[in-house]
Parts: sequence; structure tokens; C-alpha cells
Amino acid sequence: MPVTKTAKRALRSSMVKKSFNKIVLTKLETALKKAKKTKAKKDILAAISLADKTAKTKAIHKNKSSRIKSSLSRLLSK
Repeated sequence: MPVTKTAKRALRSSMVKKSFNKIVLTKLETALKKAKKTKAKKDILAAISLADKTAKTKAIHKNKSSRIKSSLSRLLSK
């Protein structure tokens, strides 16, 4: 457990970020599953947009976002 005042503040901050990231990542995972299952253009575009947003907030790495978008765009072209 943190002892100093700044360590306690850092712990609170990291817990908030952790919960937010978990929510965002869960939304992304469900959008990806839905897009891959239905292969509908609307679902694929929504998942691509969500991948961009999660990379922007640094919940995932930008290269992972690019990989996700690449695999989804292959579904669009078919």
C-alpha cells in the first residue's frame, strides 16, 4: 500500500484510468466480435471508429489499432 501522499494520489489516478480502459476495451471487443460475425458495413465501420478512439486515448497501441482496422477493411472489400 502507498505510504506517501503523492503515492496515494497516483494510486487513485491509476485505478480510475484502469476502470475507464476496461470499459473502453470491452466495448471494442464486443464491436469486433459483432463486425466479424455479421460482416455488415455499418458494424465494420463502427468497429474501425472505435479502434481509432481507443488508440487516441492510449488504451491500446496505435499499431494494434492499425492491425484491427486492416483486418476489418479486408472484410469490407469482400
